[in-house]
Amino acid sequence: MSLQERIAHDLKDAMRAKDELRRSTLRLLRSALKNKEIDKGQPLDESEVQEIVQREAKMRRESASQYSQGGREDLVQRELAELEVLKAYMPRQLDKSEIVEIVRPILDELGPVDPSKMGLVMGRVMPQVKGKADGKLVNQVVREMLSESS
Repeated sequence: MSLQERIAHDLKDAMRAKDELRRSTLRLLRSALKNKEIDKGQPLDESEVQEIVQREAKMRRESASQYSQGGREDLVQRELAELEVLKAYMPRQLDKSEIVEIVRPILDELGPVDPSKMGLVMGRVMPQVKGKADGKLVNQVVREMLSESS
């Protein structure tokens, strides 16, 4: 079963169960998928579906952060609940130690690199962790490792 089929199936289940949160979140996700499919003019492949799920999750994290700064706890909780629904369709995210294991060989290969060359390191790391790790966490790990090595 493809990811899009799984989302459609889970949407039907949420509708039957009258689960308002899952239903509305999955409808928004299906809408984003359909819009991308229309823009592209052909069916999406699995990696494109994953990208859209990741983008939707990122939007929820950013919205929750903004609502938190604005003191709107009710909206923060809604966004975080939607994020939890979306996480079911995302690959397992790498933790900090796993990211370190990916970054270390790259730093060893490049030799002594000062923090001003962070873009070079990030350019080599991001393709390996795309969709599997949050970019902010990767950035933080690379910064820490570069500051330790210099």
